[in-house]
This record gives sequence, structure tokens and C-alpha cells, in this order.
Amino acid sequence: MVKPRLVLVLGDQLSIDISAIQSAEKERDVVVLAEVMAEATYVPHHPKKIALVLSAMRQFASVLRDDGWTVAYTKLDDETNTGSIAGELVRRASEFGADDVIATMPGEWRLIEALNNLPLVVRQLPDDRFITSPKEFADWAEDRKELRMEWFYRKVRRKTGLLMEGSEPVGGKWNYDSENRKPAPDDTRPPKPPVFQPYAIVAEVLELVEYRFAENFGELYPFEFATNRSQALAVLDHFISHALPRFGDYQDAMVEGEPWLWLAVISPYLNIGLLNPIEVCRRAEDAFHAGAAPLNAVEGFIRQIIGWREYVRGIYFLEGPDYVSRNALDHYRPLPALFWGGETHMRCLSEVVGQTQEHAYAHHIQRLMITGNFALLAGLDPGAVHQWYLSVYADAFEWVEAPNTIGMSQFADGGLVASKPYVSSGNYISKMSDYCVGCHYDVKAKTGERACPFNLLYWHFIERNRDRFQNNRRMAVIYRGWDKRDAEQRKLVLDYATDWLGRLDAGETV
Repeated sequence: MVKPRLVLVLGDQLSIDISAIQSAEKERDVVVLAEVMAEATYVPHHPKKIALVLSAMRQFASVLRDDGWTVAYTKLDDETNTGSIAGELVRRASEFGADDVIATMPGEWRLIEALNNLPLVVRQLPDDRFITSPKEFADWAEDRKELRMEWFYRKVRRKTGLLMEGSEPVGGKWNYDSENRKPAPDDTRPPKPPVFQPYAIVAEVLELVEYRFAENFGELYPFEFATNRSQALAVLDHFISHALPRFGDYQDAMVEGEPWLWLAVISPYLNIGLLNPIEVCRRAEDAFHAGAAPLNAVEGFIRQIIGWREYVRGIYFLEGPDYVSRNALDHYRPLPALFWGGETHMRCLSEVVGQTQEHAYAHHIQRLMITGNFALLAGLDPGAVHQWYLSVYADAFEWVEAPNTIGMSQFADGGLVASKPYVSSGNYISKMSDYCVGCHYDVKAKTGERACPFNLLYWHFIERNRDRFQNNRRMAVIYRGWDKRDAEQRKLVLDYATDWLGRLDAGETV
């Protein structure tokens, strides 16, 4: 009799087309899905994130069973649960008399290592939900002085044929980012994305998460995420029909009380396998060809998926397990309480952290130019910032989150991802949001007790990193302008910034 094999499916691999399932045999093999505390607690995940993954896992298991698969499913509160993916594979191997495991390569180095150290024969297959493989990215990166996303994006455009006319981009330009930086209009009335009321499976998960993870940062209720493929497709349909036409113009805008704006909010579903990146991009491309969405919107949306998403995954696997520990700027200030909902007088941070706490979601500019910008200017430990982003966002898995944080946001990789630090004064925030209206601080004030902290910290960052950045071609003009200021005025700005950081370190409300 031929022995069965175990087919591992992780909580972010919920696709019937995943390579492990496609390489298995229904009549012979056993699919293993396991809710384990090791995955739920390696960082203190937002309760909504845990509930999303567990709810989607349970429904995916039902899809597999209905399709004729034998599924060995472990719930988090099962008495026999060993608490880890490795432990569950060993337990199921003994139960079914299996020696071999088929797995799709995980998106985190710690799990790849755990599978490599099993007392079983494990075959890790490529995750072909992505358009490019880690090897393909490594081949592209070899011998390049700069690994800029734009050049990789053009390679992937050519590979997929998306928005292409032969070898040339539709419209004659590869990138319409310059048209996608508008603040939201005053009469903002963005469409609300679909919400889904919990039914039996989801309600059971919510009860479990509420009991087990009540102390975690984040609000579990109301829980309105899509948790299966048909619901995720409904979110995509809504975006294509109602939000994509204005996505390009306002994708960088920030508005108090409007977390979704004209954004797709599909990254959680892409990242756990409910949606496929190519199908998503084809839908957007079809909308352009049908005249239902402008080119700047569709190109900008597609670039986020086949450009940036593929690029950061390539960086993660190219750089290896130690990437998350990099700290090129020697920043070691601990994460202040305001990141966990502590009181702050900074309205922009209060708004974004509050939104994160409520929804397990913030869009890319809120992450990059509010929380990320502040963390970089204040010199927060990039490892702590990385752990925070990985904890609090529903779409955060290390392959995608780490390069965005360590590289793009915190410049902790020394410029591998970003050609210069993404820092700004309060002026950018004022231009792109309404957060500065009614704030305790004055965004126009450059010095004084009520000066916007972003204004003070920006120049503090510039001055303390002078040796590193004054010859950077994109920053040299900033240093020239700073150096032309009166010396006493510069000292005053830096003194106020130092005093402000001292109050932050002392745990005062800032």
C-alpha cells in the first residue's frame, strides 16, 4: 500500500491553485491545516488579523473537503493541538503513517527553517501565486548597482503584457505617479467598501479570539472583513466599479474619519490567497479598455501589485533572514506608548494609530509618511517598528512587511530599497491631509513649544545624519538650504527638537 503524504497549507496560502495542492493526489494524500499558538503569538497580532486568518482557514478547509480532499484540520483550542506547525506535522505524520510532506514555500524565513528541521522528508515547492520567483529576481538583481523598483516593474510589465502595446507601454509612459498625488477634495464622499456580517463559522472564531487575545492591541468588533473567496471577489468588484476611477488621483490622500477613501482594500485577501494578483490586474486593465477608468488610475493600481508587491518579495528573499535586524542609521529609541494607543497631542498620529486600532488597516501613505516618517525622524529602533507593523496590520506578513519597513520606511538597510530617506516636515502632511486642522501643534511654526514636531524633528534628523546624506544627490539641496539659515536660528530649531525628544523619552504626553 502506498503511504499517504501530508500536504501543508498555511494560513496565508488559501488558494486551491497553490503548488502543494496541485502537486498532491486526492486519493492518496492528506491536507494539513493547523491553527497554532506559535503563529498567533510570534508577534502580538491585531485580533482582527487573527480572526481573519482563522475564519478564512476554516472556510477553505470546507472548500477542500467539498472538492474531495481528506483534510486534517486542527483548531486552536483542540486538546491535542501541539501549538506549532512543526508539531502538528509530526503529530499528523504519526496519525496517518506518513513520512513525506509537500509544502509551498512559506513567506517567512522562520517557517522555512522550521520545515527544513523536521524529522520528515519535506519538499518545499515554489509559491507560484506570484508572477516572479526569488531566483528570477536574484538574476535580475545580479551585478546591478541599484535595485530600483521602477526598472523591475518594467520587466514584469513586459512579462505579463499588462497595459502593453507590443513592447511599448500603453499611452507611451510607464509610470503616471506624478498625476497621482492630489489631496482629497473638500466634499469628499468616497464609496464605502462592502462589509460582511459574521455567520456561524466566523462567529465561532470571533468568540475564540475574544477569549484568547483580549489583551492584544486592536478592536475585534465590528468584524467586517471578507473571509472567503466569493466575498473577496465582491470587494474587488466593488472597487473596480466604484473606486478605481478616482484611485489614481487620490491614492496618497488622507482624511480624518475616512479610512478607505478610493482604495481597493484587497491586500489582506491577496496576501492570504483569496485573490490572485494577475486576475486582479486583468480586471483593472479591462476597466481601462472599457473606458471605465483612466490610465493614471489603472497603471498606478497595477504598479502597486506587479511592481511594488513583487519587488519587495524579491528583496526579502534576496537579502536573507538577517534583513530584519539591519539598523544602518543606528536608531535605538524604544517605541513610545502612543504607537499602542497612548495619548498624544499629534493629531495625525492619533488619527492613524486610532484607525489602525479600529480596523487593522491604514493605507500606504499613512504608514509611510505618518507613522513611518515619525519613527524615522525620532530615531526609533527599526526592529521595534518592524515588529509593530507586523503586529497591527491585517495584510502584514514578513515577506511584504519587512522590506516596506526596514527598507522603504526606516532606511535601515542603508539605501538598498530607497535612494533617500522618506522624511518630511509637517508641510507634506498638511498638504495631503486634514489632520493639521485643529491640532494642538501649529504646522506653520518652525520653533517654539507649539511648533509641529515634524518640523523640529525633520531638521534634527538632517543634522544628525549630515555625514551620511549631505552628498546624496537627492538631498544635497536640502543641506545647502539649511546651511544658508542663520546659525542661531538653526541652533534654536535643534534645541527645541532635542527638548521635545527628551520629553518623549521621559514618557510625557507629546
